[in-house]
Amino acid sequence: MAKVNVYNQAGDKVEELELNSGLFDVNPNLALLEEAVRMQLANKRETISKTLTRAEVRGGGRKPWKQKGTGRARHGSIRSPLWSGGGVTFGPTSARNWSLKMNKSAYRKALFMALTDKVRSNSLIVVDKLEITEPKTNLLAKTLNGLLAKLEASDRGSLLVIGNKNENVERAGRNIAKSHVIRANSLNVYDILKSNNLVVTKDAIPVIEKTFSKPGKDT
Repeated sequence: MAKVNVYNQAGDKVEELELNSGLFDVNPNLALLEEAVRMQLANKRETISKTLTRAEVRGGGRKPWKQKGTGRARHGSIRSPLWSGGGVTFGPTSARNWSLKMNKSAYRKALFMALTDKVRSNSLIVVDKLEITEPKTNLLAKTLNGLLAKLEASDRGSLLVIGNKNENVERAGRNIAKSHVIRANSLNVYDILKSNNLVVTKDAIPVIEKTFSKPGKDT
């Protein structure tokens, strides 16, 4: 089993913690990680571009000119795709679905690989607790920056993972620069890989194991 240090909010070591090797010490598979990230980004994607069909274009309720005798080509509506400003044939619509699917067990493995990467790169920071007296961003930022400075860790972006509901920390984390707060049961591959540091409270570790481990197995 992998061992990590547990720190208090001031950055002082208070104990050591053994991590489940089935979650925090697995062999990497870059293709699986890429698939997981692509799935997450695709499922967040929204359709923006949309064109109007001839049924949606405004105007053109009557025939522009009579069928015969004008010397001009016959037309039934100015909404025809043949006209400038008319409807578009086979254009993009808002009905497009960008979502992708991934096997649950494969996604769990990708999550464990992302966690393993943080452990092996010494980017996993476990704290005994994360508490602030008020839900203010500057209090959380000060606590986080002090912790990272003491551990000489990068301050270019952190993902803070808490085990249970913590209203002060969650509200304060909404506006903190380069970082955000997430509950352990909502942990995902993209957020882990995107962050430079993974700051996890000690009580979040068993929640991660319970949420993502396969029932009846270590992983």
